[in-house]
Amino acid sequence: MRIDATINSYYQKYNAAYKSKSQLIRVISENWFKDKMFCPFCTSQKINVYNNNHPVADFFCDFCGEEFQLKSKRQKLGKVVVDGEYYKMMDAIYSNSAPNFFFMSYGPYFDFINDLIIVPKEFILPGIIQKRNPLSYSARRARWTGCNIVLKDIPDAGRVYLIKDKNVVDMQEVKTMVERINFYRKIKDIEGRGWIVDMMNVVTRIRKQVFNLKDVYTYVPYLKSLHPNNNNIEAKIRQQLQILRDNGIIEFLGKGVYKKV
Repeated sequence: MRIDATINSYYQKYNAAYKSKSQLIRVISENWFKDKMFCPFCTSQKINVYNNNHPVADFFCDFCGEEFQLKSKRQKLGKVVVDGEYYKMMDAIYSNSAPNFFFMSYGPYFDFINDLIIVPKEFILPGIIQKRNPLSYSARRARWTGCNIVLKDIPDAGRVYLIKDKNVVDMQEVKTMVERINFYRKIKDIEGRGWIVDMMNVVTRIRKQVFNLKDVYTYVPYLKSLHPNNNNIEAKIRQQLQILRDNGIIEFLGKGVYKKV
């Protein structure tokens, strides 16, 4: 099976049944996902659907057990994506029960999927969850508090494309990109994962393919703001660079010089 970026046939099938555009795209995207998607972790050709109102995820892989939640947005994904209840999301993160997230953007005429990315669950960290203002006391769900997922704060390695600019990425390439971050997925400690993500973001912010420790040290104040209780930031930077080097994210060229891989 090969996924494709067209959703027009699903639009034609469900358009007459739904007046609400939000309901329509939910039905279109979920049915396309059920019919077309493979598991990026084991490449199983079958993704299963949970029953309605499952507390965390929408889909699961029966072969490897990975769970997925799908978020769809018209036009570009942008910097943030609206998610569900804030406190449930935070509980899921701290209990290591958050699902892997798929983020889909689609065209204005329900014709094509523009982009589809997967963010492995280990990259869903407290720092990327943006708390929204609670609903008013007069609202039906008074004081309910939603959240946003801040996509721009997820490093490039944590955003794996399956469709990019309407073009489908080869399944084996997707699997290779996911396998590249297997080392990170094995880290269960949230603080440890947070440090690696912060360093990945620092490396991304450095606008040079080859960089040195001095380039990284310019981000000491930024990292200190994220980790105020750490009083030896430079030593922690060197430790994290070694982890990234050992796992093929960067290459060490010698004498404090590194290259992005």
